[in-house]
Amino acid sequence: MDSEDMLGMGDGAGPSSSQPGEVLPGPSSQPGEVLPPPPPNPPQMATQSGPFSTEPVEVLPPPPPLPPQMAQKPPEAPRVLTKRPGQGRAGRPVKLLCNHFRVGFSNLQDSFHYDVKITGERGVNGVNGNSNEKEVVSKILCRRIMDKVKEIYGETELGSKDFAYDGEKSLFTVGPLKSNNIECIVVIDDERSSRRPIVNGSPSQIEQSKKRREDRGEKFKVEITFAAKISMKTLQAVIQGEVSDKAQDALRVLDIVLRQHASRKGYLLVRQSFFHWSFAPLVELGGGVTGCRGYHISFRPTQSGLSLNMDVSTTMLIKENEVIEFLLANQGVDNAWKINWSKAKQVLKGVRIATKHNGMEFKIIGFSEKPCKDQLFSMKVRSQGNQEEPLQTVDVTVYDYFVNTKNTPLLKSADLPCLDVGRKRKPNYLPLELCRILPGQRYTKGLSSQQRTSLVEQSRQKPDERMQVLLKAMEVNNYNEDPLLRACNIKVDNQLVRLDGRVLDPPTLKFGKMEEAPRNGRWNFNNKTMVRAAKVGDWAIASFNSRIRSNEIMNMGRELQQCCGRRGLVMADCLGVLEEGPQDRNRNPVDRVERMLNQMKSRLPKPPHFLLCILPERKNSDLYGPWKKKFLSDLGVINQCIAPPNMKKVNDQYLTNVALKINAKVGGLNSVLSVEFAHRIPKISMKPTIIIGMDVSHGSPGHADSPSISAVVSSREWPLISRYRASVRTQSPKVEMIEALYKPLPSGKDAGMISELLVDFYQSCNPPPNVERKPQQMIVFRDGVSESQFDQVLNVELQAIYKACNHIEAGYKPKITMIVAQKNHHTKLFPGGGGPGNVQPGTIVDSQICHPRNFDFFLCPQAGPIGTSRPTHYHVLLDENDFSVDDLQILVHALSYVYQRSTTAISSVAPINYAHLAASQMQQFLKAEDLSETASRSGKGEGSVASGGGYSAPVPELPVLHRNVCNTMFFC
Repeated sequence: MDSEDMLGMGDGAGPSSSQPGEVLPGPSSQPGEVLPPPPPNPPQMATQSGPFSTEPVEVLPPPPPLPPQMAQKPPEAPRVLTKRPGQGRAGRPVKLLCNHFRVGFSNLQDSFHYDVKITGERGVNGVNGNSNEKEVVSKILCRRIMDKVKEIYGETELGSKDFAYDGEKSLFTVGPLKSNNIECIVVIDDERSSRRPIVNGSPSQIEQSKKRREDRGEKFKVEITFAAKISMKTLQAVIQGEVSDKAQDALRVLDIVLRQHASRKGYLLVRQSFFHWSFAPLVELGGGVTGCRGYHISFRPTQSGLSLNMDVSTTMLIKENEVIEFLLANQGVDNAWKINWSKAKQVLKGVRIATKHNGMEFKIIGFSEKPCKDQLFSMKVRSQGNQEEPLQTVDVTVYDYFVNTKNTPLLKSADLPCLDVGRKRKPNYLPLELCRILPGQRYTKGLSSQQRTSLVEQSRQKPDERMQVLLKAMEVNNYNEDPLLRACNIKVDNQLVRLDGRVLDPPTLKFGKMEEAPRNGRWNFNNKTMVRAAKVGDWAIASFNSRIRSNEIMNMGRELQQCCGRRGLVMADCLGVLEEGPQDRNRNPVDRVERMLNQMKSRLPKPPHFLLCILPERKNSDLYGPWKKKFLSDLGVINQCIAPPNMKKVNDQYLTNVALKINAKVGGLNSVLSVEFAHRIPKISMKPTIIIGMDVSHGSPGHADSPSISAVVSSREWPLISRYRASVRTQSPKVEMIEALYKPLPSGKDAGMISELLVDFYQSCNPPPNVERKPQQMIVFRDGVSESQFDQVLNVELQAIYKACNHIEAGYKPKITMIVAQKNHHTKLFPGGGGPGNVQPGTIVDSQICHPRNFDFFLCPQAGPIGTSRPTHYHVLLDENDFSVDDLQILVHALSYVYQRSTTAISSVAPINYAHLAASQMQQFLKAEDLSETASRSGKGEGSVASGGGYSAPVPELPVLHRNVCNTMFFC
């Protein structure tokens, strides 16, 4: 049996499959020696007893093992997070401010949790227990109902108690209610589907209008049932460093109090953030979308006690506008005939609109199948002039109904579909031009690259500006006057927390023939060569950019060749320039790439080993996915895509950045840590150590059914730590835990990612004499998980890593350090003097605002010339390698300087950035396949617009990377 069979790492193992012969031998085996597994037991023979038969029968071998998620195993004691071993001392001290506010509390009162159930039935004057009774799920409506409950029953059933309500099924009070079971009936005016109430009439007119609305309204039954008693004193226990599962319940109560505080001010709530257009002018993003200023708020336990974390936040709103005008802007078209109605339905579903002719409000569920002039509906009428005749049902078009019956002229809607604002089985059609989008509604679909760029540019704030905005927000919200916080004896300070930090020295970098310490988190390649320059053989240029002329492309190719030569990267002469013909530019992206390949085969004298591709758009070009799939998966040709905005931007710095990416992809190294080059990294250089980065990329907003992409990268060529290899898989949509770390097959092989990367480490490492090649230490960086998922990382993903190691060799268990890197948090650091600049590169904080017990720290390695720098929040979940605090923090800081694509320190360690890049690039493969299928359907006359829907089980697998590129840094 060969090593491929033994390890289960054949070509089908994943997008970066290992090659035959990859093996990680045990301590007793010699390099290259493969110990065969024991032979399978032969089938046993047995005699079936009983009166029916005495013939011998074959006993089948046992069934294959169950998948890990189904296997029944004895429960293991769950792991707990590593306790902080101490605080670091390295670096020079610095005074800082942060966007936390001290929270004082004393004599905390217990809170009581009640379950809330709200039911109602539209159109019925009573609420009963029949099958027509429906539970209310709209948070906005639920809050209106509970406000009505407080208004009517506040002094009776509720005993004058204030409560905090989450808008769903939970209600909290300080102290108990009078009864454990309370039932209330309230009536809510049916303002959503009635005309606007009279506000300037006589008292009798207003009262009659209110009575009519109540008659047309709906009665709701509210059931409040005791659920649990929550001890708020657990907060004190957590702050003192104790492990308490109940503390999260207490924090949740306080966070819900904050949400209700914002709700009562009329703010738009999005999880722990609130927004309103009065905070700042709306930011115009284009496409019918605006950015709305808001704030994130949450309570956090820290070493210095409880604190309130507040940060500036932004959400996207649909611009208040006529529906037709919004669709034209959203799709970037100049008339309604060009609107893609399939996309329009995805964007507008659930959006609230108001009709211009009578002010009624509705929610969109879709569009009519036919245009307004042809869409029929049934209505009951009497014969003209005869009121005694019985009602007759007739079919009439929507257009005729509004024009002839309602005397409402329609100028734009006749040939356009109608909005459907009814129910699934009972449509209600409205002409588009009569509908206007109501303000204050979130835009939850994905932003285009232009919109994202506009949002970032217009939302930037200098540190001193952000501090002033936060201080003003604290003053306006005045949390110390909130009745529930006062009842809990909680008081919030209105000044930013001052704290002590440190600034770590930058690591010295090794270049070709010199060493240099970066300044302000930056370095350059002026008069420097790459520490390990590769060679580029035959290469060519393929251009899809019609704005750049042939002679400009040739000149750029020569300048790139010279620039690479000055850095030590030798490039052969270019084989030629291939340009897309004008007749191909309107074809679909897959065909455009295929035609460029055909041109390449016919015009070039021999196949290139490297390709430089010039794209027409800088970001999100439809050509990118098909191009990468064709050359990385199908042909195995390393390539680099560029999209210069104009030739004036193609200067020496631009070409140097391109050269760095090319060198990394073809096997070179641009710069390394000096201690890495000299094999003097504490702990890392003494024993074979593999550094791993893990990330999961999910589908963009509006594509929730797209498969998620998990990527794991690992260091290779130990004792180096600057070169990486990637393994990428698809998995179930929106699943954050990585499913394919360990993937045993019925054949006995392991098709998982960890096994694949361990084999690569073994084959690529260069140990000194008498040092084994098998990694004895693992440092795992995990990106993209929240604090509530830390237990899953420890007890699911970590266990999968252990199983993968044991599968390779029984008893093989390297020591693991598991670290989570969080970038999407809301803690910001500011210079202690409050100036306009950002904190210095290398700023680290591991006290005061950090967790009272767990091992975490904030690190900001990067310079921040624009906006406010965001530190990365590192959580050390496990440290079996027993790093000292300083050694671990210095290592993490240094790993921000080994990113081969850049000449600046990056905000988080390179391995997780590589994992994100690998996941994003492989996600383009799926988009390329979607484009290919769309093109195929179009060619068969089935329409060029997909009707929606997503991937069904099983999750589609990624195309396999070609063996020529699977071991490269193709993602760099």
